[in-house]
Amino acid sequence: MRYADGGGLSERGRAKREAVRLQAAEWFGQDVSVAEIARRLRVSTNAVYTWRRQWCAEGEAGLASKGPGGSSCRLDQRRLDQLAAALEQGPAAHGFGEDQRWTLARVADLIARMFHTRYTLRGVSYLLHRIGFSPQVPAHRAIERDEQAIATWRREAWPAGKR
Repeated sequence: MRYADGGGLSERGRAKREAVRLQAAEWFGQDVSVAEIARRLRVSTNAVYTWRRQWCAEGEAGLASKGPGGSSCRLDQRRLDQLAAALEQGPAAHGFGEDQRWTLARVADLIARMFHTRYTLRGVSYLLHRIGFSPQVPAHRAIERDEQAIATWRREAWPAGKR
């Protein structure tokens, strides 16, 4: 499963966990036992021992949330905006022929050409979702679409297939 911000928790979830760690820090100052803190907060004693080591070394600042986990995006916001603009121009504008579909491989190739940075196909998929592109919905209907043939199929073939 992939989380939206890459770290597994939302901002609110990270804030809740940080509040738990800060509550533990308050009890560290009152010399409450590790087992009692773990029981009160419903966490493992190993977690409390880890928090206590951080608290002893760095104080409450050591228990603060460090933000979402995972690696950061290799493209800054300016480059992401350039990529979005290039994708809006369509594949033909970038030498991919007349086929007006972006594939993950084509987008990966475009990123490599524009920014000299390689992404895996899965990484391209995550990147496209991050900047708001979705693979499910085409921007335009196919030029070759024959509305009359579709209506005939719906009227004749589809009901026969439902039986």
